[in-house]
Amino acid sequence: MAEVSLQNISKSFGNQVALEGLTMTVPDGSFVVLLGPTGAGKTTTLRLISGLDKPDKGQIAINGEDAINQTPAERNVAMVFQQYSLYPHLSVRDNLAFPLKSPMLRTPADEIIRKVGEVAEVLQISHKLDNKATELSGGEMQRVSIGRALVRSPQIYLMDEPLSSLDAKLRSDLRIELKRIQASLGATMLYVTHDQVEAMTMATHVGVLDHGKLVQFGSPRDIYENPISIYAAGRLGSPKINILPAGLFPGAPQGAINIGLRPENISIGEGIETQVIRVEHLGDQTRLHLKTNDIDLMTLTDAHTTLNKGDIIAVSPRNPLYFDANGDRLKEGK
Repeated sequence: MAEVSLQNISKSFGNQVALEGLTMTVPDGSFVVLLGPTGAGKTTTLRLISGLDKPDKGQIAINGEDAINQTPAERNVAMVFQQYSLYPHLSVRDNLAFPLKSPMLRTPADEIIRKVGEVAEVLQISHKLDNKATELSGGEMQRVSIGRALVRSPQIYLMDEPLSSLDAKLRSDLRIELKRIQASLGATMLYVTHDQVEAMTMATHVGVLDHGKLVQFGSPRDIYENPISIYAAGRLGSPKINILPAGLFPGAPQGAINIGLRPENISIGEGIETQVIRVEHLGDQTRLHLKTNDIDLMTLTDAHTTLNKGDIIAVSPRNPLYFDANGDRLKEGK
């Protein structure tokens, strides 16, 4: 595995700026997730690292070596796409073995058999090895697609929303499986998603992208608790952070325009009065949708709460985050 370093990377397609001055290091053995909406530059970053596209300026180093002039094959990376990218006329066994038969790898036949068997077992598709790809379900096809990357020993795995087309249960299962595989292999993974649950549960590091710029990079917990801006705060957390007028509660610092409160950071019992608009019982917890002065907010409470729609409760903030007129985080004491 290898560290991947991007230095001042910029890329445009015509008049459309995809990346601008991106500097980021994917540490060796890390699981880095890139978060951001469509058009933020996530997939472009993967394509530049893989060599499918070339940056307009900047440097890319993989394992300390300049990769800009290397072909995709020379970079020794493995990429998993959102769509399955399988050979429909081949069996699952042959789809998994195909990368190992590359002239550059020259993998011995017995080694191919061993690796295909191991990966099929890990992904729970051993019983499907002799099936054609067209005979598989969507979840099974994506497992094979992921397996085609896992059979190799690349310097980095690049994954472009590989779970987005799967149903919720399978997505949850494969999240756990991918993280387990990454940890057991000590693999370096760069994973693109817009799913903040995937970022929180899988990543060692998260990069938040906005219109081609890296706005924050750190652990999921650090970005969740210490976002640099309203934009970064909104990329992590489900349910989303409450962004409210700073004057809604007393004690806002000078220059604060908005206060950010995670649902779990709204205390019930004293403070300003709010009305319960909706109660959502989720089993392990209850979400309370509240309104005060035409301002909506949401908090969490006990799973067995007796509160009902129309009830009046008092709430106050804990560990508030304050933001200025530009949406940037105000430092403590300012």
